Amino acid sequence: MSTTSVVTLNKGRDAHLARLIEGLARGSAPAECIVVEMGLAPEPLPETPFPLRRVGFPSAGLPLAAARNAGRAAASGDILVFLDVDCIPSAGLVPALAAAAAAHDGLVCGPIRYLPAGAVRDGWQEADLLRAGILHPARDFPDSGVRETRNPGLFWSLAFAVRATTYDRLGGFDEGYDGYGAEDTDLAFRAAEIGVPVLLAGAPPAFHQHHLSCDPPLQHFADIVRNARRFRARHGLWPMDGWLDAFARLGLIGTSREPDITLLRGPSPEEIAAARVPPDRPF
Repeated sequence: MSTTSVVTLNKGRDAHLARLIEGLARGSAPAECIVVEMGLAPEPLPETPFPLRRVGFPSAGLPLAAARNAGRAAASGDILVFLDVDCIPSAGLVPALAAAAAAHDGLVCGPIRYLPAGAVRDGWQEADLLRAGILHPARDFPDSGVRETRNPGLFWSLAFAVRATTYDRLGGFDEGYDGYGAEDTDLAFRAAEIGVPVLLAGAPPAFHQHHLSCDPPLQHFADIVRNARRFRARHGLWPMDGWLDAFARLGLIGTSREPDITLLRGPSPEEIAAARVPPDRPF
């Protein structure tokens, strides 16, 4: 019988992390949960019905690829379930993703319901989050089983499962992606190259807790441009093209990306503030 390790990354989202752990504790217990701390970890972790361990990975930025690899290195399970720290897993999510990954050698993504601000309170109930959460229209998850997508660009790292041996065969996330953006798309494209598909699972959802964000994500402008260039050099096409188009409309980069992105200027504090997603908008 396979064992499941849950891996999550945290940097200053202690309240969100506490709810993720609470969600895990309401379901079938995994073999362990690894919390990779990219920042300070002042709060003690709660008592849980499963082993819960912190891995220190302090950084001034968001080394998402390297931090996930550090989580995998600390994990002992045959199946790895990666959860974004903003995601509260429903009681059935982790066992469903783990079972799908045990049955299918792929990157198995679970559905996400996005929550508006204020939707999660102390004593939250899963039924309330189901009513409040909104599915993202870009991904069509089946009601049950798994559905393979031929577009690896639809992979997301918010909630996914993979066999540990497959993760190792892929070499994990490419740590050349430094900061936010494209590291998960790169993983999926490299997986497709060796015949490992992206699978959308008809599983119970994760609930994405609202947090301050921007559309487009101007706060990550430098990371996105740098990582987009790395992805283009490796795969021959530009990732995150919607964001890059938005940057061009704002006059931050040139309208043409051939042969390369032309940097014009960085976003101003006023532009970043204007791009903030309002609290009643889930994404």
